[in-house]
Amino acid sequence: MNRNRKLALGIGLVLLIAALWGSQSVLGSSAQGSDGPGVPVFEVDPLWPKPLPNHWRLGSVIGVWVDDQDHVWIVHRSSMTLAANERQLEADPPSSACCAGAPPVLSFDAEGNLLESWGGLPGEDYQGYEWPESNHGIFVDHLGYVWLGGNGPGDSHILKFTQDGDVVAQYGRANARAGAPDAAGQPTYVQGSDDQESFGRVAKIFVDEEDNEVYIADGYLNRRVAVLDANTGEMKRYWGAYGNPPDDDYEHPPRGADQPPSQQFRNPVHCADLANDGLVYVCDRQGNRIQVFTKEGTFVEEAFFAPATLGSGSTWDIAFSRDPEQQFIFLADGTNERVRVVLRETLEEITNFGDGGRQPGQFYGVHSIATDSQGNLYTTETYEGKRLQKFVAQGMGSPPAEQGVVWPSR
Repeated sequence: MNRNRKLALGIGLVLLIAALWGSQSVLGSSAQGSDGPGVPVFEVDPLWPKPLPNHWRLGSVIGVWVDDQDHVWIVHRSSMTLAANERQLEADPPSSACCAGAPPVLSFDAEGNLLESWGGLPGEDYQGYEWPESNHGIFVDHLGYVWLGGNGPGDSHILKFTQDGDVVAQYGRANARAGAPDAAGQPTYVQGSDDQESFGRVAKIFVDEEDNEVYIADGYLNRRVAVLDANTGEMKRYWGAYGNPPDDDYEHPPRGADQPPSQQFRNPVHCADLANDGLVYVCDRQGNRIQVFTKEGTFVEEAFFAPATLGSGSTWDIAFSRDPEQQFIFLADGTNERVRVVLRETLEEITNFGDGGRQPGQFYGVHSIATDSQGNLYTTETYEGKRLQKFVAQGMGSPPAEQGVVWPSR
Protein backbone atom coordinates (compact mmCIF):
# COMPACT_ATOMS: atom_id res chain seq x y z
CA MET A 1 0.00 0.00 0.00
CA ASN A 2 1.54 3.32 -1.01
CA ARG A 3 2.07 6.19 1.40
CA ASN A 4 -0.68 8.41 -0.06
CA ARG A 5 -3.31 5.70 0.23
CA LYS A 6 -2.32 4.99 3.85
CA LEU A 7 -2.59 8.70 4.61
CA ALA A 8 -6.03 8.92 2.97
CA LEU A 9 -7.31 5.89 4.88
CA GLY A 10 -5.97 7.31 8.15
CA ILE A 11 -7.68 10.66 7.58
CA GLY A 12 -10.92 8.88 6.65
CA LEU A 13 -10.83 6.83 9.85
CA VAL A 14 -10.26 9.93 11.98
CA LEU A 15 -13.17 11.71 10.27
CA LEU A 16 -15.44 8.69 10.77
CA ILE A 17 -14.61 8.49 14.49
CA ALA A 18 -15.21 12.23 14.87
CA ALA A 19 -18.55 11.98 13.08
CA LEU A 20 -19.68 9.08 15.25
CA TRP A 21 -18.59 10.91 18.41
CA GLY A 22 -20.46 14.03 17.32
CA SER A 23 -23.60 12.04 16.54
CA GLN A 24 -23.41 10.37 19.95
CA SER A 25 -23.02 13.77 21.62
CA VAL A 26 -26.09 15.16 19.88
CA LEU A 27 -28.45 12.20 20.29
CA GLY A 28 -27.23 10.65 23.53
CA SER A 29 -26.49 6.99 24.04
CA SER A 30 -29.96 5.89 25.25
CA ALA A 31 -32.86 6.82 27.47
CA GLN A 32 -30.56 6.04 30.44
CA GLY A 33 -28.00 8.81 29.82
CA SER A 34 -25.67 9.98 32.58
CA ASP A 35 -27.63 13.22 33.03
CA GLY A 36 -30.94 11.41 33.58
CA PRO A 37 -33.56 10.02 31.23
CA GLY A 38 -33.03 10.81 27.58
CA VAL A 39 -35.68 12.95 25.92
CA PRO A 40 -36.76 13.37 22.30
CA VAL A 41 -34.70 15.90 20.35
CA PHE A 42 -36.03 17.87 17.36
CA GLU A 43 -34.93 20.15 14.54
CA VAL A 44 -37.26 22.42 12.61
CA ASP A 45 -37.74 21.70 8.91
CA PRO A 46 -37.78 25.22 7.42
CA LEU A 47 -38.99 23.94 4.01
CA TRP A 48 -42.14 22.11 5.19
CA PRO A 49 -44.90 22.19 4.00
CA LYS A 50 -44.56 23.02 0.33
CA PRO A 51 -46.08 26.28 -0.98
CA LEU A 52 -49.86 26.30 -1.37
CA PRO A 53 -51.42 26.55 -4.84
CA ASN A 54 -53.76 29.23 -6.20
CA HIS A 55 -52.05 32.10 -4.37
CA TRP A 56 -53.63 30.81 -1.15
CA ARG A 57 -52.66 32.10 2.27
CA LEU A 58 -53.39 30.75 5.72
CA GLY A 59 -55.31 32.61 8.40
CA SER A 60 -54.96 31.80 12.10
CA VAL A 61 -54.27 28.05 12.26
CA ILE A 62 -56.13 26.72 15.27
CA GLY A 63 -56.12 22.92 14.92
CA VAL A 64 -53.83 20.09 13.78
CA TRP A 65 -54.11 16.31 13.81
CA VAL A 66 -52.15 13.48 12.17
CA ASP A 67 -54.23 10.56 10.94
CA ASP A 68 -53.37 6.84 10.75
CA GLN A 69 -51.67 7.34 7.35
CA ASP A 70 -49.45 10.17 8.64
CA HIS A 71 -51.50 12.74 6.75
CA VAL A 72 -51.40 16.08 8.56
CA TRP A 73 -54.78 17.84 8.85
CA ILE A 74 -55.21 21.46 9.84
CA VAL A 75 -58.11 23.84 10.27
CA HIS A 76 -57.59 27.58 10.04
CA ARG A 77 -59.75 30.68 9.86
CA SER A 78 -59.21 31.27 6.16
CA SER A 79 -60.22 34.70 4.90
CA MET A 80 -61.77 35.54 8.25
CA THR A 81 -58.41 36.62 9.69
CA LEU A 82 -56.77 37.89 6.50
CA ALA A 83 -56.51 41.64 6.12
CA ALA A 84 -58.24 43.24 3.14
CA ASN A 85 -54.93 43.73 1.34
CA GLU A 86 -54.32 39.97 1.62
CA ARG A 87 -57.64 39.09 -0.08
CA GLN A 88 -57.19 40.90 -3.35
CA LEU A 89 -58.09 37.87 -5.50
CA GLU A 90 -61.43 37.69 -3.67
CA ALA A 91 -62.38 41.24 -4.64
CA ASP A 92 -64.81 41.79 -7.52
CA PRO A 93 -63.02 42.41 -9.77
CA PRO A 94 -59.68 41.13 -8.39
CA SER A 95 -57.36 44.00 -7.60
CA SER A 96 -54.12 42.07 -8.12
CA ALA A 97 -52.70 38.64 -8.92
CA CYS A 98 -52.45 37.73 -5.23
CA CYS A 99 -53.91 36.59 -2.79
CA ALA A 100 -56.90 34.64 -1.44
CA GLY A 101 -57.67 32.73 1.75
CA ALA A 102 -57.17 28.98 1.47
CA PRO A 103 -60.18 26.72 2.25
CA PRO A 104 -60.40 26.21 6.02
CA VAL A 105 -59.61 22.45 6.08
CA LEU A 106 -56.34 21.29 4.49
CA SER A 107 -54.37 18.06 4.64
CA PHE A 108 -50.77 17.30 3.68
CA ASP A 109 -48.71 14.17 3.19
CA ALA A 110 -45.44 13.55 5.01
CA GLU A 111 -43.50 15.38 2.30
CA GLY A 112 -45.65 18.48 2.66
CA ASN A 113 -47.74 18.06 -0.51
CA LEU A 114 -51.32 19.35 -0.29
CA LEU A 115 -53.87 16.50 -0.46
CA GLU A 116 -57.31 17.84 0.54
CA SER A 117 -58.86 21.31 0.71
CA TRP A 118 -62.49 22.08 1.56
CA GLY A 119 -64.84 23.86 3.93
CA GLY A 120 -67.25 26.76 4.36
CA LEU A 121 -67.36 30.38 5.42
CA PRO A 122 -68.11 31.59 8.96
CA GLY A 123 -71.76 31.03 9.94
CA GLU A 124 -72.91 30.25 6.41
CA ASP A 125 -74.89 27.27 5.14
CA TYR A 126 -72.71 24.30 4.21
CA GLN A 127 -74.57 21.29 2.79
CA GLY A 128 -77.57 22.22 4.90
CA TYR A 129 -75.53 22.68 8.09
CA GLU A 130 -74.10 25.80 9.67
CA TRP A 131 -70.36 26.19 9.37
CA PRO A 132 -68.80 27.42 12.66
CA GLU A 133 -68.46 31.15 13.11
CA SER A 134 -64.88 30.61 14.25
CA ASN A 135 -63.22 27.25 13.45
CA HIS A 136 -61.43 25.65 16.39
CA GLY A 137 -59.83 22.20 16.67
CA ILE A 138 -59.69 19.25 14.27
CA PHE A 139 -59.56 15.49 14.87
CA VAL A 140 -59.50 12.51 12.47
CA ASP A 141 -60.85 9.37 14.12
CA HIS A 142 -60.08 5.66 13.65
CA LEU A 143 -62.81 5.37 10.98
CA GLY A 144 -61.42 8.31 9.03
CA TYR A 145 -64.09 10.85 9.99
CA VAL A 146 -63.01 14.46 10.45
CA TRP A 147 -64.41 16.34 13.47
CA LEU A 148 -64.50 20.13 13.87
CA GLY A 149 -65.43 22.45 16.71
CA GLY A 150 -65.87 26.20 16.87
CA ASN A 151 -65.33 28.96 19.43
CA GLY A 152 -67.38 31.75 17.86
CA PRO A 153 -70.07 33.40 20.01
CA GLY A 154 -72.86 31.21 18.58
CA ASP A 155 -70.84 28.02 18.13
CA SER A 156 -72.67 25.56 20.38
CA HIS A 157 -72.39 22.59 18.00
CA ILE A 158 -69.76 20.30 16.46
CA LEU A 159 -69.59 18.79 12.97
CA LYS A 160 -68.48 15.41 11.62
CA PHE A 161 -67.31 15.00 7.99
CA THR A 162 -65.91 12.51 5.51
CA GLN A 163 -62.36 13.22 4.38
CA ASP A 164 -63.82 14.68 1.18
CA GLY A 165 -65.70 17.30 3.18
CA ASP A 166 -69.22 15.83 3.12
CA VAL A 167 -71.17 16.38 6.34
CA VAL A 168 -72.00 13.17 8.23
CA ALA A 169 -73.59 14.62 11.37
CA GLN A 170 -74.05 17.68 13.53
CA TYR A 171 -74.25 17.35 17.31
CA GLY A 172 -75.62 20.30 19.23
CA ARG A 173 -77.51 23.26 17.85
CA ALA A 174 -75.92 26.50 16.69
CA ASN A 175 -76.80 29.53 18.83
CA ALA A 176 -78.29 27.31 21.54
CA ARG A 177 -76.65 29.47 24.22
CA ALA A 178 -77.98 32.77 22.88
CA GLY A 179 -79.49 35.00 25.55
CA ALA A 180 -81.57 38.18 25.47
CA PRO A 181 -80.08 41.11 23.52
CA ASP A 182 -78.25 43.69 25.61
CA ALA A 183 -79.31 47.33 25.99
CA ALA A 184 -77.71 48.18 22.66
CA GLY A 185 -79.56 45.35 20.92
CA GLN A 186 -76.44 43.20 20.58
CA PRO A 187 -76.68 39.42 21.04
CA THR A 188 -75.51 37.89 24.30
CA TYR A 189 -74.60 34.30 25.15
CA VAL A 190 -74.98 32.50 28.46
CA GLN A 191 -73.05 29.60 29.95
CA GLY A 192 -74.69 26.20 30.03
CA SER A 193 -72.31 23.66 31.52
CA ASP A 194 -75.29 21.43 32.39
CA ASP A 195 -76.74 21.55 28.87
CA GLN A 196 -77.39 17.96 27.73
CA GLU A 197 -77.94 18.82 24.07
CA SER A 198 -75.50 21.54 23.01
CA PHE A 199 -72.13 23.02 23.92
CA GLY A 200 -70.46 26.32 24.74
CA ARG A 201 -67.77 27.17 22.17
CA VAL A 202 -65.85 23.89 21.79
CA ALA A 203 -62.04 24.12 21.70
CA LYS A 204 -61.01 20.54 20.80
CA ILE A 205 -62.39 17.06 20.13
CA PHE A 206 -60.82 13.63 20.78
CA VAL A 207 -62.40 10.29 19.77
CA ASP A 208 -61.75 7.14 21.80
CA GLU A 209 -61.54 4.14 19.47
CA GLU A 210 -61.98 1.54 22.22
CA ASP A 211 -65.29 2.84 23.56
CA ASN A 212 -66.39 4.85 20.51
CA GLU A 213 -66.77 7.97 22.66
CA VAL A 214 -66.06 11.61 21.90
CA TYR A 215 -64.28 13.80 24.45
CA ILE A 216 -65.19 17.48 24.10
CA ALA A 217 -63.12 20.33 25.58
CA ASP A 218 -66.14 22.54 26.24
CA GLY A 219 -64.75 25.17 26.22
CA TYR A 220 -64.63 28.92 25.76
CA LEU A 221 -68.06 29.51 27.30
CA ASN A 222 -68.75 26.38 29.37
CA ARG A 223 -66.51 24.92 32.09
CA ARG A 224 -66.47 21.20 31.46
CA VAL A 225 -65.30 18.10 29.67
CA ALA A 226 -68.26 16.44 27.94
CA VAL A 227 -68.34 12.85 26.64
CA LEU A 228 -70.66 11.76 23.80
CA ASP A 229 -71.55 8.61 21.93
CA ALA A 230 -69.67 8.92 18.63
CA ASN A 231 -72.53 7.46 16.57
CA THR A 232 -75.53 9.23 18.06
CA GLY A 233 -74.10 12.32 19.75
CA GLU A 234 -75.92 11.40 22.97
CA MET A 235 -74.42 13.05 26.04
CA LYS A 236 -73.12 10.30 28.33
CA ARG A 237 -71.38 12.26 31.13
CA TYR A 238 -69.51 15.46 31.88
CA TRP A 239 -67.43 16.97 34.66
CA GLY A 240 -65.57 20.07 35.81
CA ALA A 241 -62.22 20.67 37.52
CA TYR A 242 -61.20 18.05 40.12
CA GLY A 243 -64.16 15.99 38.87
CA ASN A 244 -66.57 18.45 40.52
CA PRO A 245 -69.89 19.25 38.86
CA PRO A 246 -69.28 22.30 36.65
CA ASP A 247 -70.49 25.50 38.31
CA ASP A 248 -71.00 28.47 36.00
CA ASP A 249 -71.65 30.78 38.99
CA TYR A 250 -68.36 29.99 40.71
CA GLU A 251 -66.08 33.00 41.23
CA HIS A 252 -62.45 32.18 40.45
CA PRO A 253 -59.71 33.35 42.85
CA PRO A 254 -57.21 35.87 41.44
CA ARG A 255 -54.61 34.49 39.08
CA GLY A 256 -50.97 34.20 40.04
CA ALA A 257 -48.35 31.69 41.16
CA ASP A 258 -49.03 32.37 44.85
CA GLN A 259 -52.82 32.18 44.59
CA PRO A 260 -54.94 29.12 45.48
CA PRO A 261 -55.98 27.01 42.49
CA SER A 262 -59.46 27.53 41.14
CA GLN A 263 -61.93 24.75 41.95
CA GLN A 264 -63.47 25.13 38.49
CA PHE A 265 -61.89 25.22 35.05
CA ARG A 266 -61.05 28.70 33.88
CA ASN A 267 -62.14 29.48 30.34
CA PRO A 268 -61.10 28.10 28.03
CA VAL A 269 -60.99 24.36 28.63
CA HIS A 270 -58.62 23.94 25.69
CA CYS A 271 -57.95 20.20 25.32
CA ALA A 272 -59.20 16.85 26.64
CA ASP A 273 -56.93 14.17 25.17
CA LEU A 274 -57.02 10.47 25.98
CA ALA A 275 -53.82 8.49 26.54
CA ASN A 276 -53.41 4.80 25.67
CA ASP A 277 -53.80 3.80 29.33
CA GLY A 278 -57.22 5.43 29.59
CA LEU A 279 -56.22 8.62 31.40
CA VAL A 280 -57.73 11.90 30.18
CA TYR A 281 -55.46 14.97 30.14
CA VAL A 282 -57.27 18.32 30.25
CA CYS A 283 -55.73 21.70 29.39
CA ASP A 284 -57.04 24.36 31.78
CA ARG A 285 -55.37 27.07 29.72
CA GLN A 286 -55.66 30.16 31.91
CA GLY A 287 -55.25 27.98 34.98
CA ASN A 288 -51.71 27.16 33.73
CA ARG A 289 -52.35 23.52 34.56
CA ILE A 290 -52.99 20.05 33.22
CA GLN A 291 -55.52 17.98 35.15
CA VAL A 292 -55.65 14.20 34.76
CA PHE A 293 -58.80 12.07 35.09
CA THR A 294 -60.07 8.57 34.54
CA LYS A 295 -62.49 8.09 31.65
CA GLU A 296 -65.36 8.39 34.12
CA GLY A 297 -64.18 11.80 35.32
CA THR A 298 -62.48 10.82 38.58
CA PHE A 299 -59.67 13.25 39.36
CA VAL A 300 -56.18 11.71 39.49
CA GLU A 301 -53.61 14.52 39.66
CA GLU A 302 -52.63 17.93 38.31
CA ALA A 303 -49.48 19.84 37.44
CA PHE A 304 -48.83 23.54 36.88
CA PHE A 305 -46.59 24.97 34.16
CA ALA A 306 -45.18 28.50 34.27
CA PRO A 307 -47.75 29.28 37.00
CA ALA A 308 -47.01 33.03 37.01
CA THR A 309 -48.21 33.31 33.40
CA LEU A 310 -51.12 35.70 32.95
CA GLY A 311 -52.85 36.67 29.69
CA SER A 312 -53.90 33.59 27.73
CA GLY A 313 -52.14 31.15 30.07
CA SER A 314 -49.51 28.48 29.47
CA THR A 315 -51.32 25.17 28.74
CA TRP A 316 -52.74 25.46 25.23
CA ASP A 317 -52.59 21.93 23.79
CA ILE A 318 -50.84 18.60 24.23
CA ALA A 319 -49.69 15.65 22.15
CA PHE A 320 -48.31 12.33 23.33
CA SER A 321 -45.12 10.65 22.14
CA ARG A 322 -45.78 7.66 19.89
CA ASP A 323 -44.03 4.96 21.93
CA PRO A 324 -46.51 2.41 23.39
CA GLU A 325 -46.17 3.85 26.90
CA GLN A 326 -46.51 7.44 25.62
CA GLN A 327 -43.63 8.36 27.89
CA PHE A 328 -43.65 12.05 26.98
CA ILE A 329 -46.18 14.86 26.66
CA PHE A 330 -45.47 17.75 24.30
CA LEU A 331 -47.17 20.87 25.63
CA ALA A 332 -47.80 23.91 23.43
CA ASP A 333 -47.46 27.17 25.39
CA GLY A 334 -48.63 29.99 23.15
CA THR A 335 -48.11 32.78 25.67
CA ASN A 336 -44.49 31.97 26.51
CA GLU A 337 -43.91 30.82 22.90
CA ARG A 338 -42.38 27.41 23.41
CA VAL A 339 -43.04 23.68 23.40
CA ARG A 340 -42.52 22.01 26.74
CA VAL A 341 -41.39 18.37 26.94
CA VAL A 342 -42.99 16.71 29.98
CA LEU A 343 -42.41 13.25 31.47
CA ARG A 344 -45.92 11.81 31.58
CA GLU A 345 -45.35 9.57 34.60
CA THR A 346 -44.47 12.49 36.91
CA LEU A 347 -45.80 15.49 34.90
CA GLU A 348 -42.32 17.00 35.30
CA GLU A 349 -41.07 19.37 32.61
CA ILE A 350 -37.67 18.16 31.41
CA THR A 351 -36.84 20.65 28.65
CA ASN A 352 -38.46 23.11 26.28
CA PHE A 353 -37.70 24.64 22.91
CA GLY A 354 -38.76 27.61 20.84
CA ASP A 355 -38.84 31.38 21.20
CA GLY A 356 -40.99 34.26 20.07
CA GLY A 357 -40.55 35.36 16.46
CA ARG A 358 -41.44 34.72 12.85
CA GLN A 359 -38.46 32.67 11.68
CA PRO A 360 -38.59 28.86 11.39
CA GLY A 361 -38.42 27.29 14.84
CA GLN A 362 -39.82 30.42 16.49
CA PHE A 363 -43.47 30.94 17.41
CA TYR A 364 -46.13 33.64 17.34
CA GLY A 365 -49.05 32.14 19.28
CA VAL A 366 -48.15 28.42 19.13
CA HIS A 367 -51.64 26.98 19.46
CA SER A 368 -52.01 23.29 18.59
CA ILE A 369 -49.62 20.35 18.45
CA ALA A 370 -49.63 16.77 17.09
CA THR A 371 -47.22 13.87 16.51
CA ASP A 372 -46.87 11.40 13.64
CA SER A 373 -45.86 7.73 13.68
CA GLN A 374 -42.19 8.65 13.16
CA GLY A 375 -42.12 10.86 16.23
CA ASN A 376 -42.12 14.15 14.35
CA LEU A 377 -43.99 17.13 15.79
CA TYR A 378 -46.35 19.54 14.04
CA THR A 379 -47.36 22.90 15.49
CA THR A 380 -49.81 25.59 14.43
CA GLU A 381 -49.87 29.30 15.21
CA THR A 382 -52.82 31.60 15.78
CA TYR A 383 -53.05 35.42 15.99
CA GLU A 384 -50.63 36.80 13.39
CA GLY A 385 -48.56 33.59 13.35
CA LYS A 386 -50.81 31.96 10.72
CA ARG A 387 -48.46 29.06 10.16
CA LEU A 388 -47.92 25.28 10.30
CA GLN A 389 -44.44 23.98 11.22
CA LYS A 390 -42.78 20.57 11.30
CA PHE A 391 -40.14 19.56 13.84
CA VAL A 392 -38.21 16.46 12.75
CA ALA A 393 -37.34 13.85 15.38
CA GLN A 394 -33.58 13.44 15.88
CA GLY A 395 -33.61 10.59 18.38
CA MET A 396 -32.99 10.81 22.12
CA GLY A 397 -30.62 13.18 23.86
CA SER A 398 -29.91 15.24 26.94
CA PRO A 399 -30.61 18.81 25.86
CA PRO A 400 -30.49 21.79 28.23
CA ALA A 401 -33.62 22.87 30.07
CA GLU A 402 -34.00 25.88 27.74
CA GLN A 403 -33.08 24.89 24.18
CA GLY A 404 -34.19 28.01 22.34
CA VAL A 405 -34.68 27.69 18.58
CA VAL A 406 -33.94 24.14 17.37
CA TRP A 407 -32.39 25.10 14.06
CA PRO A 408 -31.02 22.35 11.76
CA SER A 409 -27.48 21.39 12.72
CA ARG A 410 -26.43 20.85 9.10
